[in-house]
Amino acid sequence: MSGFALVSGAAPDSARSARSFRARAASAALAFALAFVASPATAAPERYVLDPEHTSVGFLVDHVGYARTLGLFRKVSGSYRFDEETGVLTDLRIEIDAASVYTAHDKRDEHLRGKDFLDAKRFPTLVYTAGSARRTGERTWVVDGQLELLGQRRPVTLNVTWNKSAPYPLALSPLQRSVVMGVSARGSFRRSAFGMNYAVENGWVGDEVELIVEFEARRQ
Repeated sequence: MSGFALVSGAAPDSARSARSFRARAASAALAFALAFVASPATAAPERYVLDPEHTSVGFLVDHVGYARTLGLFRKVSGSYRFDEETGVLTDLRIEIDAASVYTAHDKRDEHLRGKDFLDAKRFPTLVYTAGSARRTGERTWVVDGQLELLGQRRPVTLNVTWNKSAPYPLALSPLQRSVVMGVSARGSFRRSAFGMNYAVENGWVGDEVELIVEFEARRQ
């Protein structure tokens, strides 16, 4: 009888231990699941592509001290990645067709395409790139990028304003209503830093080039 009493007394203890182990394991699994749900994964930055029909890259350059000449480039493309939640900008690349320069004066435009200025046949593309940006306000950033012009790369800083992001309201159908981001940017550089020295010394054409950038970009 005593031996039987020992065996029958051990069984309930073993069952209670098993139940306790299962309960602890279930609690741990539940806690892990709740922690995973409460901590959402960080979303990857979205890729945006410039809309060529709503992109303008312009410039202002002094003309003999009388006034500044306004010009623009008619062919521009580009893309970047941007995280709206964190404000992180990466992988910015804008390409500008040098031969597309336009100032509303045919002879001047031909001169600008030539060797004195853009040398468009030899260097057909201007490229602006940046890997990051410094946030300076709720909707403002400073982009310290690199401009490639006449085969040379030099730092050029842009002051950028994020105007708006929203589904495009003018789409022909709801399926085409992709999110569009609107941006304004301003900057400047000295063209002589790239070896573009024509008429700098005599002051006929200003050295400083003021940049005016306005674009809409579609989220991909």
